[in-house]
This record gives sequence, structure tokens and C-alpha cells, in this order.
Amino acid sequence: MSVRGELQVRELMLRFAGQQRALLDIANIELQAGSSLGVSGISGAGKTTLFHCLAGIAKPTAGAIRWGGVDICALSGDEQARWRLRNVGLVFQDFHLVDGLSALDNVLLPAYFDRWQPSATVVQRARELLSAVGVAALDRLAALLSRGERQRVALARALLLEPAIVMADEPTASLDPDHRRQIGDLLVEMVRQQGATLIVISHEQDLLSRMDRCLWLQHGSLQASADFP
Repeated sequence: MSVRGELQVRELMLRFAGQQRALLDIANIELQAGSSLGVSGISGAGKTTLFHCLAGIAKPTAGAIRWGGVDICALSGDEQARWRLRNVGLVFQDFHLVDGLSALDNVLLPAYFDRWQPSATVVQRARELLSAVGVAALDRLAALLSRGERQRVALARALLLEPAIVMADEPTASLDPDHRRQIGDLLVEMVRQQGATLIVISHEQDLLSRMDRCLWLQHGSLQASADFP
């Protein structure tokens, strides 16, 4: 039986109209459920585009992306959104928090998409996650939080519904060195405790070195990285 966090990518291609070279041209990716993968590459290599394809945000020109046997490329836009809500926790480089909401309400956003009022159990989990990532000011507006606090809130939000898949795009790039290590530690440890599959897009060697496997994206293709274990 396929597991939700198991990934198989086959003949993935993304080419924009008028482009001579495909932005992405990836023959194969295999990732076992519960394992971690780091993807690096120079700026403009297509890392964020790959992130969006694997998360079901962008649809490739051709190929298959199967998570737990479900080819998300074959789903409609609405079906992809429902699949993503139930299966994926996303951590974006620019956080994607709602400035007018509190830290707690930002963490609860995925639950609001699923139902009008989050259950008491989900609200308690949100509080526990914020405590675990070191955010004490639950009622403070996101606009008043530091960058490190905003990233911690984004991480807690990604884990709220206990997704089988967690994906992070440059989660430490905008932070100072001390906060980079702290957020990296939290991301890796909390995802492992949850038993989720983790994909990290990053150029930070310290963070990538904690992944089970790392790949380098160049000219739209993935290859084994010699720089990281």
C-alpha cells in the first residue's frame, strides 16, 4: 500500500511558451515516506518552481508527481487545493502570514480553511506548537513580530494539521546566523518527531547537511550533490 509521504516523480517537464530550454526537465525523483531531501542550486536555477510543482501549486507541462500513489498533476485546481490542505505543510521564505491576525490565528489558518470554527483540540495543538517553537506572545499581531518570530509562527502553522509532507522554501535565508541555526533545528527535529517527509529548498550548507539526501538543480535537471552528504 502506498504511503501518503512517499514521492515518485517521472519525466517532469515545465516549459513556458516561447522558451527554447525547459525550466525543469527532471527524469526521476524517489523519496521514501518519512525521509528528508534537500535541493540546492544557484539563483534562478528553478528551485522555487520545483517547490511549487511538488506542492501542487504549479502544474508542469508534462510528467507525473505521485505522492502516495496520487498523481497530483492529474488533479484539477480545486482537487489540488484540497489534497494540499490535507497532506502538505508549507513554509515559505517570506512567511505568508496575515499581518492583521495574531500569531495564534495565523497558526490556525489551515483549520479555518477546513471548517468554520477550529475544534478545541486543534486550538490547543496550535498553542502547544507555538510554545514548542518559542513564541510566547500568542495574541500579538503578526505585523509586530520579529522576522525570527514570524518564521517560527510559519513553522508552527505548517505542522498544525500533522501533515504527511512538510516542504520549506529557503526557510532560513532571511535570518541572522543564530536564528538560522535555531529555525533549522526546529524544522528538522519537529518534522522528524511527527514522522513526516521533509523537502527543503535551500542554499544553506548547515541546513542541507541535516537532510538524508541532497540534490543539486542545474539547467533544470537534478544531480547528486558532491558538497553535502
